[in-house]
This record gives sequence, C-alpha cells and structure tokens, in this order.
Amino acid sequence: MSRLDEKQESGVAFITGVMGERFGGAFNEAATSSRFGSDITRMAAGWAFHDAWRHDGISRKEKSIAVISALIASRQSLELKNHVKIGLANGLAVEELEGLLVQLTPYVGFPCIASAQTAVITAMREAHVSPEDLPTSEERGLL
Repeated sequence: MSRLDEKQESGVAFITGVMGERFGGAFNEAATSSRFGSDITRMAAGWAFHDAWRHDGISRKEKSIAVISALIASRQSLELKNHVKIGLANGLAVEELEGLLVQLTPYVGFPCIASAQTAVITAMREAHVSPEDLPTSEERGLL
C-alpha cells in the first residue's frame, strides 16, 4: 500500500468531487495499491488532477473543452467518456457537446467524430442527461 503525497491527495479529492464517490473511491484504491498501474494512477492524481486541473488561467469548463477536444482528435473513446462526465460536472451543456463535435468535424474527419459521438452519447446516458431516444451511430447502423 502506497501513501499519497499532498498533491496526489488533492488530485484524488478533485476527481472524487467531479466524478462522485464511487469513481473517486476506485481511483483512490488504485492510487494507493501496489498493483500494476498504481504508479500511473498516482501520476495522474498529482500531475493531471492537481497540477493541471487546479491551475489558474482558464476555467474548469474551458479545461474540459480542451481535454475533450484532444481526446476526440486522438481517438481515445474510453477516456473520452470519463471526460464528458467531468465536462458535464464542470458546466458543459448537451448543446455545447454537440457544438464541439460539429466544430471538430472539419479538422478531425467524419470517422473520428462518429466514434466520438458514440462515446459522448454513452457518457451522457450514464450521466442521465442524454436527450430521450438519442441513438448512437452504431445503434443507427452507421458504424
């Protein structure tokens, strides 16, 4: 079992605050264990969720827009779902998520956006903010 330093504890508190106790507890358990990947989780706690997310300069909402855009462009659908939920907690609206997908389409291409759209819709469903009867591209038979 590893002890967390102040920055790592701050990062765990941040992610717990935006993702909830269940996610935060699992993140803390991963960070304090000595299992495979725990070093990376501690790095994320201190560097990403403390240093970057708590840094002044732009708002949490703006940070979410930047991170979501980077994850879409790099086709990181699994992590994108987490950051859509973080973005919603940071004040992003469903309409803004759709606007972000539209804005990115000419820069990253339709295949990338189709995959991202599925991840975004799935995350919105899990966060209970998805418009009713909103199918993913896969569910519509487009992927």
